[in-house]
Amino acid sequence: MDSTAPTPQNQILPTVPLEVTDQQNSALLDDTLTLLNSGAPDSNSQHGLTEIERWTEVLRASERPGLAKIIQELKTLHQQLSATDTQSHDLAETLASLGNETSKVAEETIGDYGAPLARLGKLLIKLGSSLSR
Repeated sequence: MDSTAPTPQNQILPTVPLEVTDQQNSALLDDTLTLLNSGAPDSNSQHGLTEIERWTEVLRASERPGLAKIIQELKTLHQQLSATDTQSHDLAETLASLGNETSKVAEETIGDYGAPLARLGKLLIKLGSSLSR
């Protein structure tokens, strides 16, 4: 068999676990806080969806327990933001839930991530509250 032959499109390739450094985690957290501090991303912008996708991959790669609920909420949020018929109260509920889960993780976090994660949790809850009005 020729080792230079192209891989068939339907062949499943093994996935390599994503390696994320502390510096990359800090940068992602800073990027997200900056994005959300400027208000909810415009629905026509892909920036918010990209940020959600980045977080989903980073959290999947983490060996930390208790992130399944956050990953699920991120998937839900991505679907809601991608849909054209999402009601603002549904989006508000997802953001509030994501904020609550993030705050729980922040309380259990040791090191430099606790305070920024707590700010992120509060921002998500605040955005959810502003949408539910």
